[in-house]
Amino acid sequence: MITQQIGIAIVAPAGQALDPCAVDRAVSRLESLGCLVRNYYDHNAIHQRFGGTDAGRLAQLDAAIADPDVQIVMALRGGYGVTRLLPQVDFEAIAASGKLLVGFSDVTALHMGLYTRTGALSYAGPMAAGDFGAREPVQFTLDHFWNCLAGPTHTITECAPGNPRIQEQGTVWGGNLAMVVSLLGTPYFPRIDGGILYLEDIAEHPYRVERLLLQLHQAGILERQRAVLLGDFSGYTLGKNDNGYDFDEMVAHLRATLPVPVLTGLTFGHGPRRVTIPFGAQGRLTSSEDGFTLTLSDYPTLRRSEHRG
Repeated sequence: MITQQIGIAIVAPAGQALDPCAVDRAVSRLESLGCLVRNYYDHNAIHQRFGGTDAGRLAQLDAAIADPDVQIVMALRGGYGVTRLLPQVDFEAIAASGKLLVGFSDVTALHMGLYTRTGALSYAGPMAAGDFGAREPVQFTLDHFWNCLAGPTHTITECAPGNPRIQEQGTVWGGNLAMVVSLLGTPYFPRIDGGILYLEDIAEHPYRVERLLLQLHQAGILERQRAVLLGDFSGYTLGKNDNGYDFDEMVAHLRATLPVPVLTGLTFGHGPRRVTIPFGAQGRLTSSEDGFTLTLSDYPTLRRSEHRG
């Protein structure tokens, strides 16, 4: 039950809905939980692979930010398209509104730009079409979002053997690996020292993951971090010429090469089971031979009662 009605706006800063019915399901599901839903996405206005023209998608975002009844601005889905919008996004207006941007994948660019330009935090969390609009929603994913939103702290616990034993604290940031690297050298890449960097990607062969991480290393980013947390990297196919080079071998090479501890097993990525991570929160990371915990604090929340999603 929700004691405070939460206003959620659905916007499409990137791709169009692959299943238009998923939007209706998301709206119905959120409304059944007591949320006020404003859907700014119009499937009839899609343009090419995008959820509207560039101007149209910016207008969706602007309208959601200006809506006085909205506290959460949730992305419809990822795909591609946010990078096109970055120079025109009014990050100052987003920060001043106090609204929470929620999404992952391509939305990583909005998280990074918002934090870099204003210092405001956002949520790497579920999206309307793929999560709330799924035919069979994953309760784990939805519960993690609501629990994180309730605050004041949020703990991620992972059973992930084989990681180094460490205890670190720092600013938690990251997202989709390809998006993070794509912003290197731009005005949207944050300067974070002593951070805990979380990363995921889809359909990227281990050698490409390694190459992107080495780019972050050679650009001087990783040496300033306390730890790197790798989430889900699925959807690729190994070939005969890999000759034993797989994800585990890639990680072993990174651990021997990078100047920062590398942990695997974070339940975050393009799979349906996913934790929510506030971008820019303070994190306390403790890893043992059996797994690790990441406790997040100092991030914006909405006060809620017990919730069943």
